[in-house]
Amino acid sequence: MTAPHGINPNIPHSARVYDYWLGGKDNFEADRQVAEQVIAAVPGVRESARNNRAFLGRAVRHLTRLGVRQFLDLGTGIPSQGNTHEVAQAEAPDARVVYVDNDPIVMTHARALLTSTPEGRTAYIEADVRDPQLVLDHPEVRETLDFTRPVALMMVAILMHISDDDDPAGLVKAYAQSLPGGSYLVLSHLTLDLVAEEMAERYLSATRHQALRRTPRSAEQIARYFEGFDLVEPGLVGVSEWHDAPLFPDSATWMYAGVGRKR
Repeated sequence: MTAPHGINPNIPHSARVYDYWLGGKDNFEADRQVAEQVIAAVPGVRESARNNRAFLGRAVRHLTRLGVRQFLDLGTGIPSQGNTHEVAQAEAPDARVVYVDNDPIVMTHARALLTSTPEGRTAYIEADVRDPQLVLDHPEVRETLDFTRPVALMMVAILMHISDDDDPAGLVKAYAQSLPGGSYLVLSHLTLDLVAEEMAERYLSATRHQALRRTPRSAEQIARYFEGFDLVEPGLVGVSEWHDAPLFPDSATWMYAGVGRKR
């Protein structure tokens, strides 16, 4: 992989580390070194990332089969296999998807890789998800999505990158207020609830690097994000337990996942 202009390949980057864990090729040696250090210290972290990606696919497929045709995907990350639009449009070619990210690295890959079926539409905007009004008022968002019809708000592994100072619960509420009844929230989030205390400590120690910094939260904290939504069965569960068989059923569970329907 050749570094795009303005990107330093010697500085590890969160999106590229995650891409490596997913088995992608859009990463550099510095990213791989950091990623492997965490894998060595924290068994199951790579499998958890892949279980999380599989959850995204299962959730999108489930909602598409329920009739949802619009998706607002926040904090897209580097495009990989099983992107939201690929899954949705495989089920419903007329599905419409808007991706949002503020990372120039992600933007470079998105422009090259995120395409659409002729019947549907795929759009990408460069914006900070912490500014919901900017995102929701963006002309590309308004042109692509019809907010009088249900929209699936995708917040998969994004709120763990939002600090408490930036009020993640308020952020979810701001986006949710723009959605009509019958819309959905698809969410997954890092947690330390489901692993032994010793492993949790090892994780915190191994992820001190800025490229890996996240905020783990408890089930109680994460459940608050679904205020105004009714959780779809099986509720808020380990990411590998949401519908169908997990890819890696025996690996440690580092993520909660859930889907809620707006009342």
